[in-house]
Amino acid sequence: MTLDRPGEGATMLKTFTVLLFCIRMSLGMTLIVMDPQPELWIESNYPQAPWENITLWCRSPSQISSKFLLLKDKTQMTWIRPSRKTFQVSFLIGALTESNAGLYRCCYWKEPGWSKPSKVLELEAPGQLPKPIFWIQAETPPLPGCNVNILCHGWLQDLVFMLFKEGYAEPVDYQVPTGTMAIFSIDNLTPEDEGVYICRTHIQMLPTLWSEPSNPLKLVVAGLYPKPTLTAHPGPIMAPGESLNLRCQGPIYGMTFALMRVEDLEKSFYHKKTIKNEAYFFFQSLKIQDTGHYLCFYYDASYRGSLLSDVLKIWVTDTFPKTWLLARPSPVVQMGQNVSLRCRGPVDGVGLALYKKGEDKPVQFLDATSIDDNTSFFLNNVTYSDTGIYSCQYLLTWKTSIRMPSHNTVELMVVVKPPKPSLSAWPSTVFKLGKAITLRCRISHPVLEFSLEWEERGTFQKFSVDGDFIISNVDGKGTGTYSCSYRVETHPNIWSHRSEPLKLMGPAGYLTWNYVLNEAIRLSLIVQLVALLLVVLWIRWKCRRLRIREAWLLGTAQGVTMLFIVTALLCCAISFAGLCNGVLIEETEIVMPTPKPELWAETNFPLAPWKNLTLWCRSPSGSTKEFVLLKDGTGWIATRPASEQVRAAFPLGALTQSHTGSYHCHSWEEMAVSEPSEALELLGTDILPKPVISASPPIRGQELQLRCKGWLAGMGFALYKEGQQEPVQQLGAVGREAFFTIQRMEDKDEGNYSCRTHTEQRPFKWSEPSEPLELVIKEMYPKPFFKTWASPVVTPGARVTFNCSTPHQHMSFILYKDGSEIASSDRSWASPGASAAHFLIISVGIGDGGNYSCRYYDFSIWSEPSDPVELVVTEFYPKPTLLAQPGPVVFPGKSVTLRCQGTFQGMRFALLQEGAQVPLQFQSVSGNSADFLLHTVGAEDSGNYSCIYYETTMSNRGSYLSIPLMIWVTDTFPKPWLFAEPSSVVPMGQNVTLWCRGPIHGVGYILHKEEEATSMQLWGSTSNDGAFPITNISGASMGRYSCCYHPDWTSSIKIQPSNTLELIVTGLLPKPSLLAQPGPMVSPGENMTLQCQGQLPDSTFVLLKEGTQEPLEQQRPSGYRADFWMPAVRGEDSGIYSCVYYLDSAPFAASNHSDSLEIWVTDKPPKPSLSAWPGTMFKLGKDIILQCRGPLPGVEFVLEHDGEEAPQQFSEDGDFVINNVEGKGIGNYSCSYRLQAYPDIWSEPSDSLELVGAAGPVAQECTVGNIVRSSLIVVVVVALGVVLAIEWKKWPRLRTRGSETDGRDQTIALEECNQEGEPGTPANSPSSTSRRISVELPVPI
Repeated sequence: MTLDRPGEGATMLKTFTVLLFCIRMSLGMTLIVMDPQPELWIESNYPQAPWENITLWCRSPSQISSKFLLLKDKTQMTWIRPSRKTFQVSFLIGALTESNAGLYRCCYWKEPGWSKPSKVLELEAPGQLPKPIFWIQAETPPLPGCNVNILCHGWLQDLVFMLFKEGYAEPVDYQVPTGTMAIFSIDNLTPEDEGVYICRTHIQMLPTLWSEPSNPLKLVVAGLYPKPTLTAHPGPIMAPGESLNLRCQGPIYGMTFALMRVEDLEKSFYHKKTIKNEAYFFFQSLKIQDTGHYLCFYYDASYRGSLLSDVLKIWVTDTFPKTWLLARPSPVVQMGQNVSLRCRGPVDGVGLALYKKGEDKPVQFLDATSIDDNTSFFLNNVTYSDTGIYSCQYLLTWKTSIRMPSHNTVELMVVVKPPKPSLSAWPSTVFKLGKAITLRCRISHPVLEFSLEWEERGTFQKFSVDGDFIISNVDGKGTGTYSCSYRVETHPNIWSHRSEPLKLMGPAGYLTWNYVLNEAIRLSLIVQLVALLLVVLWIRWKCRRLRIREAWLLGTAQGVTMLFIVTALLCCAISFAGLCNGVLIEETEIVMPTPKPELWAETNFPLAPWKNLTLWCRSPSGSTKEFVLLKDGTGWIATRPASEQVRAAFPLGALTQSHTGSYHCHSWEEMAVSEPSEALELLGTDILPKPVISASPPIRGQELQLRCKGWLAGMGFALYKEGQQEPVQQLGAVGREAFFTIQRMEDKDEGNYSCRTHTEQRPFKWSEPSEPLELVIKEMYPKPFFKTWASPVVTPGARVTFNCSTPHQHMSFILYKDGSEIASSDRSWASPGASAAHFLIISVGIGDGGNYSCRYYDFSIWSEPSDPVELVVTEFYPKPTLLAQPGPVVFPGKSVTLRCQGTFQGMRFALLQEGAQVPLQFQSVSGNSADFLLHTVGAEDSGNYSCIYYETTMSNRGSYLSIPLMIWVTDTFPKPWLFAEPSSVVPMGQNVTLWCRGPIHGVGYILHKEEEATSMQLWGSTSNDGAFPITNISGASMGRYSCCYHPDWTSSIKIQPSNTLELIVTGLLPKPSLLAQPGPMVSPGENMTLQCQGQLPDSTFVLLKEGTQEPLEQQRPSGYRADFWMPAVRGEDSGIYSCVYYLDSAPFAASNHSDSLEIWVTDKPPKPSLSAWPGTMFKLGKDIILQCRGPLPGVEFVLEHDGEEAPQQFSEDGDFVINNVEGKGIGNYSCSYRLQAYPDIWSEPSDSLELVGAAGPVAQECTVGNIVRSSLIVVVVVALGVVLAIEWKKWPRLRTRGSETDGRDQTIALEECNQEGEPGTPANSPSSTSRRISVELPVPI
């Protein structure tokens, strides 16, 4: 969009400069952070005649630089490279003459280029002061009552500044500042303050020597007329490329109307002069950059303006922002209760519609005019029919092409009792030695309280608000089965169903040498006791049976003693092996402390922060419950923080003497309190908080960074060294902390350092100096080698091992996280080689990220700190996008920039390459994107790249990884492949899609058609293929096509065309016929010919196969027929074939398809199918028809019946009638067929089919079952008879002995019965004698 009168544009912008700044302040908009300009000024050693010797100074506002550039009249350049990096340099001009008069500006070098130039310094002829420059600065809200600062820069120091207003002879204000700039304040702006202002300077000692007047500045006060109305047509939300009309309407005719976008007031300023009381601002083709807040006003010929219109938010997007739906009081509702569904989204002025899954029409509507912060969808007296998944979408009353994205959903559950939650254990369900387990009870909706039950103990019950329960395993009392339930706030007396039970077991853990040693000793003792017990029992048994002598018992005792000795030696061997430290390095498990919170201050008065100060405390741990702010030992408890932000605010308001003191905060978790944050010290009511300075131990000859933490954002920083009055280094606003760099640490750099902060705008307000930091270079061991065994970019729950090693022997190691010691490993004297320590994090949590380092020491001598390893825990923030500029295909030797676009500002970005263990590059930026430069790439740089971003102040919590981006380093694009779907032979009027596919992502494709000068379509792809749809195909679409890559950047890489695709359109000529010779079925290895017979001469024939996208073969015969010869056919040649033809005079205008011909390449035809009608069971007097069906025509079928050698029936149609006379029809049947052309080749038989009836297999099955059961009964009876016969045979002997012998003989006889047949019984034993005597006794009848 352009201005109506271009010549008036610059004037209008200058005229409304003050108004624009006031508008920005009144709307609460923050100023757009631009790249800081350097400052240019003049110094001279001739104060009364500065033109006699001039030196120009150029100062960088925010960082030291290695190069500075001075420009004169935009053509002449002078640059200086100082001996070391600095923040200001001087350019000697000397005496001012006609030749060196002109317009001067300066720049400084910052990666990757020069900064913006300074303001223009105009040096005129000798004898004149430089012309001052004039601009404004807004401090407080505008309109009548707005405070305005007018700044006048005079380039020289010790000047008198005069402010003049048009119509007044005398100056309205004057100042004598100490610097080169004066600030004139106009408080409580009124219409009387309107007018044209200029600024002039003169030397104090020479009041007659004046500078030229500055450029005039016209000051206009808005709000003298009523405010207009601003509306959008057709609507405030449009897609890119669509047109939009913004209508500004006021009550007065003949005014000039102005429209502006708040986000870019200086550049997006449009005005129109009209005779009506309204003006239309037309946007022909909207862009994404046009999104913003718009307002308008009108003014008269004297530039008296109206009040501002209400702000109108314009959205230009191709996809609607996501809406969020929240159920109040809970998504789980009891029958008959009321529930409100609150839908919110970032788009204002648009209606909302509530949808339920499964229903096409919206359930409820909300008009745009009725939507406010308290408006919701209401469901009253809910029933089971209201159960379902709900979502809400924007409701538009105008047409647009914006896509509706997927929205979050809320599952509404109407229950009598709330549903059961889920119960999980962290880090696992198995106890480790000395470790506790956290049970997590979770449900997707808000909960009042959770309860944990232990099934083994009925009286056990624990309660928790967040659902986390810590279970310890003291004396093994933590193992068992647990479950949990909950209750919601709306129904506190109703508990939910219990979760699924979860069983905890233990103890177990990772096997260390100490654990293995203890277990081995315990097991060996158990084995000894068991062995001793077995020996004692064996000796006792042998003594009773054999009455062995004492000598044998002594030998046995010696054996047992030897067993004990051998076992003891084995235990010693195991112990010695465990003490050999050179075999295995023990892993030290890291017990993470509760992470330290971060404390900072915020204010809405950047020039005077003490007017309203708020302290914020934030924790990196997601399980933080509350925060405590301590001041000199007295604390205030904050409310519970939000679950996502995990922070709390402590408003202090305007600072008074009662607020002075030292502040720090703690974060409270369920079972622990964190370490205190760094102390924030407030010293007075008009003094900035005292900063904190820190640094790592200095090392001779190496770079050292000093960190100055200033607590407030937007402050400048200055570094001081004891003994020097001026700052050693100065840095501009870089967040809440700054890093000063000493490039090479030497003895001269030793000393006490301190830092101060100050407001960014002059006049500066300074803080007190920090506590001094002494830098002393000490003798140290060289730094250790420190790394992780895997990538330092990990997901939650991953296992991380840090390896810290040094070639020195017998060293102890310390592991640090963010400068604090968290673990240690003592020295080992047994190992003769290098020292090393492994620090293990078994399961990484979201708060375990950070900067890790290690050191080693030996008595009083420490090593240098290792290089830090940044451990980043991902999957906390949304994933970024990674793009290649100019493109993903790079010529060898060229450079490519990979831009990683994140969601949040002030993050640190990392670039990763697939296959690399550590990230390739890191960048900390103030915006939300980072550019990674791959310089002079080669073939080894090809591969998949991804990126992440993470916050450095909160445990390196990172984002998900971006989608991988493939970078190709080549001098020639790979050749793409062009094919048609479903086929390149398409009937008239059908649709076809031409696919151009290649391996490169993010590159467009272009489709060419032969004999056409221009390409058909251009397709910008984000995947690896491009689709070119052709709908309702006609004769104009047929022809030869090809495609190629179409990069949207300039490149010298060669582009190769794809294969040529012939698109044939059928249905324009009579169809041909297709025959197979010798037949449609052949054996593998034989030859076949397919004959396509057309109806017109001079034709080209095309052979097609179903499922194949391209034609198999084309022929141009001399007659009406084409023979397609297929030698040595194989199984994959089977299929359905057809053919078409087209005339040479009209290529690609083909005939209809021939009738399909199915070809079989097999030794045996495929088996047929066999079915019975009406069923497989015979009924009285009814027949059954068996139907045999095959896949080939012209065949003869045969039916076979199991048990009969010869086939029963033959049939050409496959139908066989079966009757059941005398039960002969029942049984199993199968069928097969043979081709009439090949009577000797039979197909495989079909699956068998069984026919049953009254005299069929059912009766036979019953008879067989009876026979089996009868046989089992007979076997059992015979077995019982044999047992009884044997027992009866023994019984008379026992009975006789019982009647004839005394009690002693009865006992012997019973003993003989029990020991009969026992081998090894001596002949003279008592039992033998008894047996001999008892046999001789008479047996009475």
